[in-house]
Amino acid sequence: MTTFVDRVELHVAAGNGGHGCASVHREKFKPLGGPDGGNGGRGGDVTLVVDQAVTTLLDYHHHPHRKATNGQPGGGDHRTGKEGQDLVLPVPDGTVVLDRQGNVLADLVGQGTAFVAGQGGRGGLGNAALASARRKAPGFALLGEPGEARDIVLELKTVADVALVGYPSAGKSSLISVLSAAKPKIADYPFTTLVPNLGVVTAGETVYTIADVPGLIPGASQGKGLGLEFLRHVERCSVLVHVLDTATLESDRDPVSDLDMIEEELKLYGGLEDRPRIVVLNKIDIPDGQDLADMIRPDLEARGYRVFEASAVARTGLKELSFALAGIIAEARAAKPTEEATRIVIRPKAVDDAGFSVTLEEDGIYRVRGEKPERWVRQTDFNNDEAVGYLADRLARLGVEDQLRKAGARAGDGVAIGAEDNAVVFDWEPTVTAGAEMLGRRGEDHRLEEPRPAAQRRRDREAERDEVAEEYRDFDPFS
Repeated sequence: MTTFVDRVELHVAAGNGGHGCASVHREKFKPLGGPDGGNGGRGGDVTLVVDQAVTTLLDYHHHPHRKATNGQPGGGDHRTGKEGQDLVLPVPDGTVVLDRQGNVLADLVGQGTAFVAGQGGRGGLGNAALASARRKAPGFALLGEPGEARDIVLELKTVADVALVGYPSAGKSSLISVLSAAKPKIADYPFTTLVPNLGVVTAGETVYTIADVPGLIPGASQGKGLGLEFLRHVERCSVLVHVLDTATLESDRDPVSDLDMIEEELKLYGGLEDRPRIVVLNKIDIPDGQDLADMIRPDLEARGYRVFEASAVARTGLKELSFALAGIIAEARAAKPTEEATRIVIRPKAVDDAGFSVTLEEDGIYRVRGEKPERWVRQTDFNNDEAVGYLADRLARLGVEDQLRKAGARAGDGVAIGAEDNAVVFDWEPTVTAGAEMLGRRGEDHRLEEPRPAAQRRRDREAERDEVAEEYRDFDPFS
């Protein structure tokens, strides 16, 4: 049964925004009291957050589909819909988020680091929010935006200071078990370690983590054995430790050739050339192992390696190795630049930037692309003629019609707004009517024009005085 997973494909879907409400306020003696439709609620986000208590992606391997809740629609009497609940997904420290093409979207390192994998849709405006001095009675509301849905890949790269690499059964698990409190599986057959093991080591005032990476074999960088699956776990380490078996029972192997093979695989994998190396000649408690270590040590030191002899069984040479690693790690930490607070850069859009583009495609369709036009299309209820007219007004004010004319579009030409797989296509007419002209200007309703008795009486009295003044204008009392 799988208990460790370090790469999964996750399908996330944020919540949809709630629809706005089209409603008219009604009372006993006031049947048309004006629009009072509330706004829809925002859809929930899907957020990945680093949690130190999580060490594997196993949960997402079994349940790869995750969705946040939708926002609720608005209601009458200016009631706003309830917002959708955000979905927080805990991931291990060192998780890399990629898209399906392999592009890195986020590198999550450090407790609490978060990444919004899916943005919740905005709620639609109700007709109360759409009302204005010219549009007193909107008979429509905006639809909620759909939440962002996409497929992402999560890869776990172990966050450790030291990586133990070497052939299967070279003694890496035994070393980490005596250097730290980790208790990995130890046996005398190859590929005993099937998952990376982590341990914490204290050497003087330096505390560091050490990772036991599963055994590498020739061709690991091309996917042979377990190497390619776990080579990513050495990318974040500050120092690489070659664990060489000086008591191997295989006649066609020796520690030097093992070292050359591992270095070749690391070179083919790439990105690890600048990491310092240390060589550990393990299993010197065996007489033949000590003799072989004495024989090859001068050759390894001539290559520039720092060489240590150790035995996990006899627990010899471990202190020197531990403090040597602590010194290298302390230097690496001191040389690491201080992380500064992230600068927030605000880049306002140009004043004359309309935010959309109009292009003529090979099939004769004029395609409109832009954040605003595409969002407005998603928010429009095309079953409501007034809503369609409102969309036409917005597009005209944005300048879409002017750009279509400049691009050569004529009445009846096909126009598509949005991406190819999710576009709204229609025959363009320079002037789009809403089909509600019998009510006056779009969004106006003469039924909502309330009478004002006092003002009317005042106007009537003023008219009577004017008539009397007109009658007596030419009157001469002495004639």
